[in-house]
Amino acid sequence: MRHVALDTIACPDCGLQQTIPQLPPGGTAHCARCRVTIARNPIDPIDRPLALAVAAALAFLVANTTRLMGLSAIGREATTTIIGGAREMWSQGSEITATIVAFCAVIAPGSYIAFMLVVLLAAKRPPAPRWVGQLLRIATFVQPWSMSEVMLLGILVALIKIAQLATVVPGIGMYAVGLLIALLAAIAATFDPHVIWTRVVWADGTLPPPEPAAPDRPPARIHAGATR
Repeated sequence: MRHVALDTIACPDCGLQQTIPQLPPGGTAHCARCRVTIARNPIDPIDRPLALAVAAALAFLVANTTRLMGLSAIGREATTTIIGGAREMWSQGSEITATIVAFCAVIAPGSYIAFMLVVLLAAKRPPAPRWVGQLLRIATFVQPWSMSEVMLLGILVALIKIAQLATVVPGIGMYAVGLLIALLAAIAATFDPHVIWTRVVWADGTLPPPEPAAPDRPPARIHAGATR
């Protein structure tokens, strides 16, 4: 696998500019001044996050097409899905809350997973088209709005309160949401956007050439262990 070569960058903590040399697979580069991790080269930077993204897409489909929970009280039963709950909020007059729930629990995570799938598939065989960089920017913007874990926490709190009044039966969608949260966290931990940028075609149609280390800037310290 090709090593990842990064340009001269500034440490996000202390601001020291330093050159990042080529890192071995699984290696990390630490700031020469404050020792914070400033770069890493994952062992499997494309296939592993791609597999996780595919699994997240499947979990997302299950979470949004199967029932989230079922309620039974006084002989009456009711079930709902994530989008069904947002639709019910809208019909009850809470349009703003319904819109926020739909965006943060359905639109944002779905868009992030879709963008990641396209980016990783396009970058699997370099050079990647220029539009891959634009999709990567959009995915980075959408990711913080994906708040499935906040929604799941709210559901659990509601279940504790409702359990005193009705019988609550968690559905398959509830477990799928929990799995989706774990998969999204795993994607964020294994995905390195720098790997994608090194494969994206430049504006003039050429790949970015490797640059020699700058002699007037200290090199970052390399740690060849597992990515942290």
